[in-house]
Amino acid sequence: MVKEKTHVNLVVIGHVDSGKSTTTGHLVYKCGGIEQRKLEKFEKAAAQMGKSSFKFAWVLDKLKAERERGITIDISLLKFSTQKYTLTIIDAPGHRDFIKNMITGTSQADVALLVVSAAKGEYEAGVSRSGQTREHALLAYTLGVKQIIVCVNKMDMTEPPFSQKRFDEVVRGVSGFLKKIGYDPTTVPFVPISGWTGENMITATQKMPWFQGWKSRQREGNASGKTLLEVLDSIHPPVRTINKPLRLPLQDVYKIGGVGTVPVGKIETGILKPGMTLMFSPTKLTAEVKSIEMHHQGLQTALPGHNVGFNIKNVAVKNLRRGDVAGNAQQDPPSDVSSFEAQVIVLNHPGKVKAGYSPVLDCHTAHVSCRFAELKEKLDRRTGNKLEDQPQVLMSGDAATVKMVPIKPMCVESFFNYPPLGRFAARDLKQTVAVGVIKSVVKDHGSKPLHKAQVRVSLEAEAAVEAEVEVEVAFEAFALSLREAAGEWARLFQVLGGCLRDEAWEAESGLGGSDRVRLCPGGGGGGLFLDRVELPPGVSVEEGPDGGGAGGAIHKTHK
Repeated sequence: MVKEKTHVNLVVIGHVDSGKSTTTGHLVYKCGGIEQRKLEKFEKAAAQMGKSSFKFAWVLDKLKAERERGITIDISLLKFSTQKYTLTIIDAPGHRDFIKNMITGTSQADVALLVVSAAKGEYEAGVSRSGQTREHALLAYTLGVKQIIVCVNKMDMTEPPFSQKRFDEVVRGVSGFLKKIGYDPTTVPFVPISGWTGENMITATQKMPWFQGWKSRQREGNASGKTLLEVLDSIHPPVRTINKPLRLPLQDVYKIGGVGTVPVGKIETGILKPGMTLMFSPTKLTAEVKSIEMHHQGLQTALPGHNVGFNIKNVAVKNLRRGDVAGNAQQDPPSDVSSFEAQVIVLNHPGKVKAGYSPVLDCHTAHVSCRFAELKEKLDRRTGNKLEDQPQVLMSGDAATVKMVPIKPMCVESFFNYPPLGRFAARDLKQTVAVGVIKSVVKDHGSKPLHKAQVRVSLEAEAAVEAEVEVEVAFEAFALSLREAAGEWARLFQVLGGCLRDEAWEAESGLGGSDRVRLCPGGGGGGLFLDRVELPPGVSVEEGPDGGGAGGAIHKTHK
């Protein structure tokens, strides 16, 4: 019996237009991950749209919308094999608008392949303050990707082509900022390639005779070689934590005809088997696993590092979402947290961070606003020693211990117990403002039952919408959402396709989402007894004829 190769998850990162998708697509094709017939189909379609140079990228850009726009939007997964490993490639977007998807992809990766364009002007754009090269590398390091490979791409477009001077310039610049981030440049292989022509990817190049090869210092001894393929075979295999309880953050949830509900994600710790009863957090739903697949092949046991899809019984797609975490219901199941203590470093905030600041946290696959509830200690970044108790403000460059409170239900863990679920990036103003690790969590074991109710929503001052809606709501979540929403009633609801929904607002505030709140026109139902809901300042309730919420109204009042 042939021994199964070790699985490694590789995330491809870098600035937009650095050639990530083309490089990745070419690599997968050369390593047998896509057949010639399919490539010819992509090549023909690309030529018809006047984008023939995109043919390898189209191996990854499978969605029609992505093809038309010429950029990679969501994370694509592809598999190919080297002599030593089976690699799953996570191709992450480079456009700043899609940084959330990039963080999600990075949090699943074992190794990062940083693609840097050596073409004139493109390298400079990528490493500039507004470029994504530095930020992607920083996020990879923060989210626990400790092995990084640098592909110096587009060597065929340097001036002159395949310029040693340009390669050396890029290596110096990238080594400098990787060292500042926390990587040791002596462990990072730099490989000059052309993702378009395939130069130096699989076989050693004849066009760069000056390139003596890459070197990488490793714990087991030094590794060296010339090609990108050789670098991939020199990867240090990740250590998998099988003995810990199962933690599987959901990347997405699909409804597949004839099969049913299929969540997908990467197993971070523990094992997953058919017949196992799972608990999903923060929804507290339980379900039995019917079957497991990875790359369209059935599995009887799925292990840490495996990107899997699994079919579950008796749970609708609408009740699960990206960012939920699955665990074994019989062995330390995951739970949402009411608060957590974290050690953070403020990287790039234009002002002062004070208690009450609420950026969006990207932790594993979750994307949730969290409030800096208390600034506990300011720390020395280098030593970790305490500098000040209860600081009033934090500035860029400061390190601190803080108490954080999620604005809507969120499952995280301490970094010590479950590292992939205990590190995060805080984002605001379209940039990463802080990074951190979670030291301890306060788990929320309370139940949050759903209730149906009918309530009349009236936007008094803005007079935008007045309608009766049937609401299915977790009372605690609704109360929290109302507190957050006091200043935003003007866009609380908008009529979309006959349904009253404002998904952007729902995502920000925590009110909404198919597993928390469903809004639809009319319908009967009992009253919403608002004495069970804590109302925010500036919001009043007009009681209905029965003395409860039914037929009443929620108003924003003005002081």
